[in-house]
Amino acid sequence: MSDTFVIVNTAAAVLATVLLIIRFRVNPVIALLAGASYLGLACGLGADGTIEAITRGFGDLMAEIGLLVAFGVLSGALLQRSGAIERLVEALLRFVGPRRMPYALSITAATALQSIFLDVLVVITAPLARRLGLRMGGAGVARMITALAIGLEVGVVMVVPGIGCLALAGLLEVPLGTMLLYGLLVAVPTTALAVGVMQLVFRRGWWNDLDEPPAPDDPAPDDAPSPGAGGAPDRTAASGVATAAPRQRQGRTLVLFTPLLVALLLIATGAVLDIAGIRIAPLAFACHPVIALLLGLIGTIAVTRRAAGPEAVQEALGNGFRDSGQILILNGVGGSLALTIDNIGLGDILGRHFTAHTAAPLLVVWVIAAVLHIAVGSVTISAITAASILAPVAPAIGLDPVWIALAAGAGSLFAIHVTSNTFWLMQSLAGLSTRGTLKTFTVGVSVASVIGIGVIVPLSAVLP
Repeated sequence: MSDTFVIVNTAAAVLATVLLIIRFRVNPVIALLAGASYLGLACGLGADGTIEAITRGFGDLMAEIGLLVAFGVLSGALLQRSGAIERLVEALLRFVGPRRMPYALSITAATALQSIFLDVLVVITAPLARRLGLRMGGAGVARMITALAIGLEVGVVMVVPGIGCLALAGLLEVPLGTMLLYGLLVAVPTTALAVGVMQLVFRRGWWNDLDEPPAPDDPAPDDAPSPGAGGAPDRTAASGVATAAPRQRQGRTLVLFTPLLVALLLIATGAVLDIAGIRIAPLAFACHPVIALLLGLIGTIAVTRRAAGPEAVQEALGNGFRDSGQILILNGVGGSLALTIDNIGLGDILGRHFTAHTAAPLLVVWVIAAVLHIAVGSVTISAITAASILAPVAPAIGLDPVWIALAAGAGSLFAIHVTSNTFWLMQSLAGLSTRGTLKTFTVGVSVASVIGIGVIVPLSAVLP
């Protein structure tokens, strides 16, 4: 079978999957399975080989990420139910003040909040970001919403335990500790630089009243809360509570996040020990991602039970189990397509066309993910599909798969627009016009996508 035949049929399978989703409104799970089936049969795997690739690809990816996704989503549901997110935003505002708040909120969203299901996180944080923006003046709402969008989307695909990040790590068999360390190394500067660019753009006048229609519940300027320390509302003066109360609230907020932070610290410690060649059996057990996130979940259940009561814990766990089911199925069929692509030998074919220079395959995977996302409107599907096509190239040219995972994630963020459910959710919750949402969400996250690949390529050349 010729190389051209395999490449053409792979392109046809991906195109057919895209058309099924956007033109015929076929569920992405069914479309991905149909694409994998066509590809396997057309490229000579036969009926048995195609079925094996589909089922084993799904099972292999679930073995890698199934428990991780479940534990992460459940922990996020508990944090949401306990009110930890609102407390965290208040604490950030007290510590950093309004001027630095866009950077603080975006980096926090990209890192500390990624265990929470994206749509739930948007529902919680978008109204908070709008209220903060109204108090900042000078296109404050645009600046805060853009910063929030950049942090949320970058974190989903680059930072553990973001859902897209877990899927990419499992698909490419990247150790989760490695994904955590390298992901933070890319995500934090990408987020900060993208927010800085967009803050400058909005300060130069790229915003007007047509972008932000007034909402009926917006406070008038005279009704805005008076600033306390760092520009935060002076709740202690209004309520007569002693000034120690904010410190107590900050302490409770830290307690709510501590189990998850400890879990991530354990995962990072495991990665460092692996790199150093140190093996201590009890510590290796605790640092394994599954065990670390399980310990984090148990701890989060305990602190949420204390903060919100046992009924709240049961409600949050029920919501978390429901949300994790659809996430797991969608990511699992992405694994089916990935193994089918691998089994037809596409990696060997592409490997012969790339040199040992890492920029070429990373730029290619970024472009493929970007094009797929523009068409399909799903960050996860576009990232997984792009990574599946280029993943087999990594061993042939000596490229660490973590860079392919991050490049696919960065590309999948390009041009999030009207085909995305999150786009419309952000528009309604942030109180923006469609044009305003395109300026903030679409342009802001696209800037992060471009900056991301600009960070990834040089780092991949200097880091092992």
